[in-house]
Amino acid sequence: MRSKSIYRRTKTGHKPLTKSEQMARVRTKSTEPEIVLRRAIWIRGFRYRLHPKIPGRPDFVFTRTRIAVFVDGCFWHGCPRHGTLPATNRQFWQLKMARNVARDRRVNAQLAAAGWQVVRIWEHQIEQNLDRTVRKVLKILERPSA
Repeated sequence: MRSKSIYRRTKTGHKPLTKSEQMARVRTKSTEPEIVLRRAIWIRGFRYRLHPKIPGRPDFVFTRTRIAVFVDGCFWHGCPRHGTLPATNRQFWQLKMARNVARDRRVNAQLAAAGWQVVRIWEHQIEQNLDRTVRKVLKILERPSA
């Protein structure tokens, strides 16, 4: 994973980024774990669409089988194993994480009501065992539709 500098170049040298500048660099689409998973699935011959305009904007979908895949970051989506809260401004972050989790549940329900099956993958699952994660997605894809 390529790390981004926490410094910005100025005329007089390098200065640390402000918190706002750091947060602005956080990607929402095509994160490294998402790309790794997509490539592994593509190599196995399965084709998908990226970031379709359906509720929640899944990371990718399989339109024929109506399967929506989300790759959730452990920090932003409150992973029970790896999600941590920053030490400063804890009340803000607790509320933020609670809203994110509630939004994820709401999106799952909206997609299910529209006939989509939702698959949520934690970023640590991809990093720790890519093959198992790919098999999980492919197993769902290969199920006969009801």
